[in-house]
Amino acid sequence: MVSGLEVSDAVVRYGSVTAVDGVTLAVPPGRVVALLGPSGSGKSTLLRAVAGLEPLASGSIRWDGEDLADVKVHRRNFGLVFQDAQLFPTMTVGRNIAYGLSRWDRAAQRTRVAEMLELVGLPGFEDRRVTELSGGQAQRIALARSLAPSPRALLLDEPLSALDTGLRRRLAEDLARILRETHTTAIHVTHDHQEAFTVADTVAVLQEGRLLQIDDPDALRRTPSSKDVAAFLGFRAFVTHQQAHELGWSGTLPVGAVLGIGPSSLVLDDTGVEVPVVDQGYTVEDVEIGVRLPDGQRAVVSAPERVEGPTVRVRLIGGAVTPA
Repeated sequence: MVSGLEVSDAVVRYGSVTAVDGVTLAVPPGRVVALLGPSGSGKSTLLRAVAGLEPLASGSIRWDGEDLADVKVHRRNFGLVFQDAQLFPTMTVGRNIAYGLSRWDRAAQRTRVAEMLELVGLPGFEDRRVTELSGGQAQRIALARSLAPSPRALLLDEPLSALDTGLRRRLAEDLARILRETHTTAIHVTHDHQEAFTVADTVAVLQEGRLLQIDDPDALRRTPSSKDVAAFLGFRAFVTHQQAHELGWSGTLPVGAVLGIGPSSLVLDDTGVEVPVVDQGYTVEDVEIGVRLPDGQRAVVSAPERVEGPTVRVRLIGGAVTPA
């Protein structure tokens, strides 16, 4: 018998539109799987189907081998966290967290609330009003509320997407820590590949309802299954073995593959190949310098600061081995 969550050939349709098209994946106990894809890829729809909020047109969703088709949402024992924290504004933080603990006695509720607040880094917030919380604090409380009853799985639907980039990065790290400390089985939906790589053990890339690839973050970065997957992960330029070596790369490409170039694939190097600068822009952590490669493709190199002058010298140090 398969343990944990198992999705087999899942199909979800809205009238004539197929939103999820034959997706199969498994989430073993204590593991975190990210559903990664652009808007409209079917990732949130698949999550809602797992929760029981959307019916399957075909396929199955099982927990420990039990088919959940006839199991109501509230009986699946899955915690839900959405983009909007959906806290109850008339309740204190403590009462929000204790909402799913109605069968516990008051002393046990208080102890559990204190444990959850400590876990999410907000000790002593029991009596705060939720209207006094920042966006990041509200999402931490929503996570605490979902974890308090010890659900057998946690389903997170873009819980960090409404936050600013810097805060989202920090909370992604906190979320990863919390899920691992609590050994929580979870599905995390996001359109941000950095967030997916931070939070999840395994990442499933979806596009137009289909599962393109499911793998661990390192394998996805090194060997995406297609140019579509590579491009979504930030590898926008693709070069042949000869072109890669002309840019200073010392690796070897298998027959029928090209090398995807992302922001960390190139470095500034005074002994490298001279290329024109086409644009520059800031990220949270560095400057991304857009350059034109010898074959005319645009690529990006990360640097600590902006550069002066119309050209830079770059060296290719790595990339994504991708089917041509």
